[in-house]
Amino acid sequence: MKRSQIIIVIVAIILVAVLFFLPKVVVNDEDKDNLASTEATAVPEGHSEDDGHNHGAEEGTAAEAHMTATPEQLMELATARAKFNKASDDQTRNRLAVELAEAYSKATKYDSAGYYYEIAAKARGGENSYKRAGDAYYEAFTFAATQERANELGAKARGMYEQVLKNNPSELDAKTNVAMTYIATSNPMQGITLLREVIASDPNNQKALFNLGILSMQSTQYDKAVERFQKLVSVNPNHVEGTFYLAVALAGTGQKEEAKAMFNKVKGMSNDPALNTSVDEELAKLN
Repeated sequence: MKRSQIIIVIVAIILVAVLFFLPKVVVNDEDKDNLASTEATAVPEGHSEDDGHNHGAEEGTAAEAHMTATPEQLMELATARAKFNKASDDQTRNRLAVELAEAYSKATKYDSAGYYYEIAAKARGGENSYKRAGDAYYEAFTFAATQERANELGAKARGMYEQVLKNNPSELDAKTNVAMTYIATSNPMQGITLLREVIASDPNNQKALFNLGILSMQSTQYDKAVERFQKLVSVNPNHVEGTFYLAVALAGTGQKEEAKAMFNKVKGMSNDPALNTSVDEELAKLN
């Protein structure tokens, strides 16, 4: 899991350096009455230079819009766009839409990647095509710079995933992602219900366990968070993020020695200097 940011309020115990696929909303996953206080924030996203998907040649703002992309990725993107724009028939354009979407994805422009994957999915049909489009929109959703943008991209992701789930209701990854898009809406309980359905179908589902753990922790239900993360690391002992947040949750319950042991375990699991610095800071708080 290389990139995981899901919409959640960033609280003091959550360190920016170790945000991986985190929900960014505060939700009590046990008490529906507390859902009225749900608030959503997001981390910045460099949107496409053509937010309206008027995908012509690269314009003067492209360098700024694609600050995370390498020159090679930008060249690949420009080439793919030129080929797509020159395509003279729908069959060729639909085929090249996938190539262009892949180039946008490599350049971390996931909203545009979703747009072109969607073109291909609508032309081709098929579970895998819609899943690919949904995944791209979902990734863009996790980086949304505003609540309005998150709502828009979350809705796009749900639309693609609904096509997947219509034919394959057991596609739990799609169902989990749909759940997390609902967490950022005015109806977060719908998302929590879906996550629980995933756990009911697959008690060892790592993504659902992780997200429920984060939601429990953000509502300061540290005991429930400990339960979720302990289950997660029992399923996958190498889950770095799960181990880190298990340590955070243990600290939240006052189990300092157990938290220290988990934080030290994290240091042995990752060579990421930012993560290890964050762990050291957390350990300092416990001493």
